[in-house]
Amino acid sequence: MKLKFFNFCFFKAIFLINCIGLKLYQSTEYVEIIPEKNEFLIEYTSYLHKNERLTILKNFFFNNFIRSYSLREKSSIFSSYPSDFDVVYLNNPVGSWIFSDETKKYIEKIQHHNRIQKSFHLNAENSSCNDQDKFIDRKLLQIQDELKFTSKFKKRKLLRHPTHLTKQLKAEYLWKKGITGDGIKVAIFDTGLQNNHPHFKNIVERVDFTDENNPDDNIGHGTFVCGLISSYKECLGLAPDANIYIFKVFTKNQVSYTSWFLDAFNYALMKKVDVLNLSIGGPDFMDTAFVRKVREVTSKRIIMVSGIGNDGPLYGTLNNPADQLDVIGVGGLGLDGRIAKFSSRGMTTWELPFGYGRVKPDIVTYGTNVLGSKKNGGCRTLSGTSVASPIIAGAVTLLLSSLNENQKRRMNPASMKQILMASADRIKDANMFEQGFGKLNLIRAYKYLQNYKTQVSTIPSYIDLTECPYFWPYCTQPLYYSRMPVMINVTILNPLKVSGRIEAPPIWYASRKTNGHFLKLDFAYPSVLWPWSGYLSISITVDSLASEFEGIVDGLVRFKHKLFRHLRVNSEFCGTSFII
Repeated sequence: MKLKFFNFCFFKAIFLINCIGLKLYQSTEYVEIIPEKNEFLIEYTSYLHKNERLTILKNFFFNNFIRSYSLREKSSIFSSYPSDFDVVYLNNPVGSWIFSDETKKYIEKIQHHNRIQKSFHLNAENSSCNDQDKFIDRKLLQIQDELKFTSKFKKRKLLRHPTHLTKQLKAEYLWKKGITGDGIKVAIFDTGLQNNHPHFKNIVERVDFTDENNPDDNIGHGTFVCGLISSYKECLGLAPDANIYIFKVFTKNQVSYTSWFLDAFNYALMKKVDVLNLSIGGPDFMDTAFVRKVREVTSKRIIMVSGIGNDGPLYGTLNNPADQLDVIGVGGLGLDGRIAKFSSRGMTTWELPFGYGRVKPDIVTYGTNVLGSKKNGGCRTLSGTSVASPIIAGAVTLLLSSLNENQKRRMNPASMKQILMASADRIKDANMFEQGFGKLNLIRAYKYLQNYKTQVSTIPSYIDLTECPYFWPYCTQPLYYSRMPVMINVTILNPLKVSGRIEAPPIWYASRKTNGHFLKLDFAYPSVLWPWSGYLSISITVDSLASEFEGIVDGLVRFKHKLFRHLRVNSEFCGTSFII
């Protein structure tokens, strides 16, 4: 089977990631990560019952001459189910050997167990840029509360109207067709929700994964997020008939643990939810237990949506898990329809020690002064990518509810990401590290979904070195002989199978008409593309034959993508407008 999709070309500029000459805004929120002394998170190679895990731990510690330890009991509903991890407290300090990659029977990995202390203060500023030393761990991505005025200014009018997202996105068009999110299971990882809140009619379950044993929302963040997805009164959400699962992972003191998230993810897998919203994040992609669990969740066809963070306008400030290949990373827009200053920017930073990062966010939507549900009823406005994320999650829920059961079974994180990006509206004067594929267009996404055909694609889908500002910084400087290689990391989306691989090294087919032979391309890629995605890293240099040449060159990159059951897909990418 030969498959041709959108083509892409390559680029001409070194990365200029430093934010030079930009005004920095002091953040009103940050997270401190505090390693629990002598406490470790132990991952197993499979899901095991408690007695089996205890036996493994007993043997492991006995063989390593550790006699004094205790198991931290799970306080959540998931404690009675098989688990793939435990948290253990050691009464005496141990050396770094415990983190080694040396084979440990039935144990996958051991890492520190961290307590996450979040702090934020609500204010009326739209812009936020956290100090670098505060980029520590996961946080609620909210930066603005409703505006309040003292008695001195009671007569002053607010000259910024709140964003009614259902009107802006024209959700009524789908509601009139009977598309309201019915039958779709949506998990919301946040600060909880009050019982019998008047805005919601399909709250299936409220589960507290913290140590408070109370799923109520004492902060208001989780309620607001839930309202954007499924409120049916006052301030309306996009999918009012969706089945909502509330997963409380932050306490009233804004404290969380990695282990609480892992338990919540496992429970979401057991409940077979369709969509999972995470309006939280942090630049902690080294938290391997969290990252691996996210990949496991998405490999089961759960579509995960997450805000990219409020650390803009600096570049390279993406939050995890929004920066992962398999997660839909969402940025925020300001009231003027441009990228909000607070919205974090790409590229991803995982790959920087070895090459260059990937394009993120994937898509952007309303994130400033958006109207949503208050903790006990009524409406308020908030800003931040934690606002933008549930808007995309609500849109995904609506789109899924428009499909029949057979069509739903074909949907996965890669296919939904393709649909959202192919139908998005490009934002003028914004580059791809600010907007991804552009602004959410819900109605166009619905229409695109009706004729969607499963196919392999890439992010970006093409690269044009003459197209500024979208391809900034690549479009700012031509290629030339003897300069350092230019590199780009292309994301491969594979909705056909959860796992695949590139069968042979990609080939550069130089265009004879436009001197494509003047370029030399080298490739790097993983042995396995999983889950639903992978990357193709390309290094571009100019041949000595072009030392005196000046003009535009292009060509075609082709690679063979092998899926399970020996199915092969030929994928082609067209390079255009290389300037030398």
